[in-house]
Amino acid sequence: MSINKFIGCWPVAPTPFHLNGEIDRDGMKRVLDCMVDQNVDGICILANYSEQFLLSDEEREMLTRLCIEHIAGRVPVITTVSHFSTDVVFSRAKLVKELGGEMIMMMAPYHGALMRGTPDQTFEQFSKVGEAGVTIMVQDAPLSGVDLSVPLLVKMAKEIEMVKCFKIECAQAAAKLRVLIREGGDFIEGPFDGEEGITLFADLEAGATGNMSSAMIPDLIRPVVLDFLDGKNKESEEKYDHILPLINYENRQCGFRATKVIMKEGGVINSDFCRHPIPSLEENSRKGLIRLAKKYNPIALHWGK
Repeated sequence: MSINKFIGCWPVAPTPFHLNGEIDRDGMKRVLDCMVDQNVDGICILANYSEQFLLSDEEREMLTRLCIEHIAGRVPVITTVSHFSTDVVFSRAKLVKELGGEMIMMMAPYHGALMRGTPDQTFEQFSKVGEAGVTIMVQDAPLSGVDLSVPLLVKMAKEIEMVKCFKIECAQAAAKLRVLIREGGDFIEGPFDGEEGITLFADLEAGATGNMSSAMIPDLIRPVVLDFLDGKNKESEEKYDHILPLINYENRQCGFRATKVIMKEGGVINSDFCRHPIPSLEENSRKGLIRLAKKYNPIALHWGK
């Protein structure tokens, strides 16, 4: 398997819980198997859409091991390792390397609303983590509150060997992608779109080669990406326009809870429970999501039935 072709759809795996709040390990394996059957190009674990902020350190390590071992090379696994502490991030990256994981993803160092790494500190953290010897995807996410300038990203790509991919999901992502690719050239090996694909087509036009959506409809998003990369721009745009209402509903009405709702409805997992303080999806929003998803019949909606 080559991990040098950073193209296609690499969605985020949700973390299923039992109704008592414990992690559903068998459900996690079913999620991964469903995603492989969605024909994804890679799987990201322990991301924000995996509710990583509700997991203990012990649970993170358990899930890292479970997911990498269960996927067993069927597709590349990207393990999110973000933390304010460089030592913690480095330790997480070394575990991924030890387990044979292909990639890691990390945001800039931040903690709360006010503690944010400077550009120099951010560069230093990524440089240190690069010593683990695992390919790094930089997550440029609004959640961190850190402004990752294009010059900083280009410097990271050119001077840190393992920094190869960039998931851009800030405001005006297409414009930033376009400049990043122009300024970074061949050092930007994997420019990615994020945010559930809400700006996907514009990002593809800007030069993105990959998408990191949720695991709700990657089987419908992947053809959009591959058609565009194959020069079939009209077909790609038509497919994107067709699924955009469902992407918009997920992005604006549901967030990360959407995938769990659809996977529960489709028999992939037994519960769409979210740990406190995250509330369950509002009932009318839940019904609206399922009603809309049935128009598209994604794999997740019937995989376990």
